[in-house]
Amino acid sequence: MDLQISVFLLFVLFTAGHSLSCYDCVLGSCRQTTCSSGFTNCYSATYSYNATVGTIRGCAPANSCVNGFVNFGYIKGSTTCCNTDLCNTQDAPEPSNTPNGKKCYSCDGLLSQNCTNVLSCSVNEDRCFKESVVNQTAVIKGCASKSYCDGTAAIVNASLVSFSCCDGNLCNGAQSVSQSFLFLCCSLLSYFLLH
Repeated sequence: MDLQISVFLLFVLFTAGHSLSCYDCVLGSCRQTTCSSGFTNCYSATYSYNATVGTIRGCAPANSCVNGFVNFGYIKGSTTCCNTDLCNTQDAPEPSNTPNGKKCYSCDGLLSQNCTNVLSCSVNEDRCFKESVVNQTAVIKGCASKSYCDGTAAIVNASLVSFSCCDGNLCNGAQSVSQSFLFLCCSLLSYFLLH
């Protein structure tokens, strides 16, 4: 009887769910954290904004952790994902400023209604992208890596949001639109926090 209880307890201990531990870093302050249920990946993100480079690390759900590079024109970023304890020790690669010859349309910024700017993509950005709400009131455009496009398309395309990538020059359209500040802030924030 004691052997059966011991075997049962060992079975329970070894089959119990393991929570992932990741480094959680924001604004230069880092700590180890245990990820919440459903957050099965660690991520590291590096961004460049007005010649300032910053990094963020944390936990992310597996279905929204995307590896790759993205360039909105006014801000660039890269993310890396992994799925073992404390695997996000290194910063994601810093976004490059070396042009690769590809050109895509981008918007002036978060509050801009102008999405006709021509953006020179950098070395790791080989696609143009466009993300929009179905009614076209909020649009984000720019350059991205194929891996970012593939991962993001699998996550974002839903009934209210559309995400698409293309590989020709200026293939992401130039029409000017009115943008929703709340949608763009949420998209940008989710990119930094979950990617």
